Amino acid sequence: MQRVAVQRDDQRDRNERNAQRRAGRLRRGLVCAAAVPAVALFAAACSSDSDDAAKETGGGSNPAAAPADSGSGTGTGAAASPTVQAAKYQKLPEPCAVLSKKTLTALVPKGAKSGKEGASDDVATRGSCSWSSLDNNGVKGSQFRWLNISFLRFESDTNRGSGEKQAEAYYASQVQEARSVTGAKNIKTQRVTATGDQASVVRYDLKKKEGAFRQQTVVARVANVVVTVDYNGAGLAGEKTPDADTLTKSAEKAAKEAVASVATANGSATSPSSPAATPSKPASKSPSASASASKSSAKKG
Repeated sequence: MQRVAVQRDDQRDRNERNAQRRAGRLRRGLVCAAAVPAVALFAAACSSDSDDAAKETGGGSNPAAAPADSGSGTGTGAAASPTVQAAKYQKLPEPCAVLSKKTLTALVPKGAKSGKEGASDDVATRGSCSWSSLDNNGVKGSQFRWLNISFLRFESDTNRGSGEKQAEAYYASQVQEARSVTGAKNIKTQRVTATGDQASVVRYDLKKKEGAFRQQTVVARVANVVVTVDYNGAGLAGEKTPDADTLTKSAEKAAKEAVASVATANGSATSPSSPAATPSKPASKSPSASASASKSSAKKG
């Protein structure tokens, strides 16, 4: 009984509020009917009342004023086609030709001509090249250097987003991956300037059975392309361990040249002709997974 009483009270309150609104509209309607049509304020009040009445009755006096389908901007009911920003770069440079002879000679003195291109099922999407150098001084030991440069280009896709946004996410994951190497000591991360849109270098020491290695990983992003430079050095058989600062500067120089080569490879295609694009077809496999696998196998080598 108490519940029924509460419901009746609520219904009574609603009825009273509706009656008050109807009375107010009636008063304004009478004023509008007697007023001079030029008085805009009263005309607006009449219009407002008409709208309120339509809302209460669940309909409107003008069917043509009904809102168009929210899925379209034309009122035809057709769904709008989703678009994403077109990828800036459409191809990659030849990975083994991105560094000058001078830079290669400085980084891998005994291996400037040893570049080996990594396998790729789509050279427009991913590519890599590695060099190794062993300066053998006999009983005095040896200096070892290893360099790897990899490129990963992201195409815009309506499901995954713009190529640039995907590249930003992959850039962050690459930096984190470089910081998470098992056994790494003295890890340091710092920004690299004047290298693409964003760049960082991660450096650390790594003890292996062959000796103490010093690793530098520079990750750089330029628009929708991510460039990763891995460079390490070691003094073997009693030779002195190379200076970490020197190795870092060399890796950063290589990264700058590699980033610049992306724009050069695209020539006049550095800016898309259309502000929006839809992908022609989805990638056959995840480029991130492929690049990570390539990088891991290269480091083990």
